[in-house]
Amino acid sequence: MSTQDWLSQLHKQRAIAVIRAPKLELGLKMALAVASGGMRLIEITWNSDRPGELITQLRDKLPDCTIGTGTLFNLQQLEDAIASGAEFLFTPHVDSAMIQAAFIKNIPIIPGALTPTEIVSAWSYGASCVKVFPVQAVGGANYIQSLQGPLGHIPLIPTGGVTLENAKELIQAGAIAVGLSGELCPPQLVKEENWQAIAQLARGLMQKLA
Repeated sequence: MSTQDWLSQLHKQRAIAVIRAPKLELGLKMALAVASGGMRLIEITWNSDRPGELITQLRDKLPDCTIGTGTLFNLQQLEDAIASGAEFLFTPHVDSAMIQAAFIKNIPIIPGALTPTEIVSAWSYGASCVKVFPVQAVGGANYIQSLQGPLGHIPLIPTGGVTLENAKELIQAGAIAVGLSGELCPPQLVKEENWQAIAQLARGLMQKLA
């Protein structure tokens, strides 16, 4: 997928469901629930149970969704993720070798950064956009807004402390999209396997950001 296609998807969808699954079967159900709520961008964290297998299954079951992965720490994990069919890649940090490897394969990579220096470094290495993490710890929407002046040309995706309540505020502050995990799939609802309630949370979020 070209960077252009990826950015236009982010513009259209505005939110990424981040799924960290202790069991593959649960991950599958969580992803199907958020997809039924209208979410089309789904990230399976690489520290989930059998993430590669989960990504492959989801690509088959959810052809209308774009399935990617996150929490990639090294080149080996990146190669494995690409082999399993991941369509976009998130890392918690800035690693020039990983960014280059994804760039060569034409797969959008979104490194995690926090300071302006890290954000600019990630962008200059060839990142498709930059994950600002953990955004709430440094002021949330105010921080995103303050980055717009000097760094407005770099598409930013805040994660870490993004809630159903503040997601819209972050978009209005200048973020291209946001990433949410526990807020979309609260542990209690997952434990109860209340997939309808999770779908409803996803639906509410998408309506709010539309």
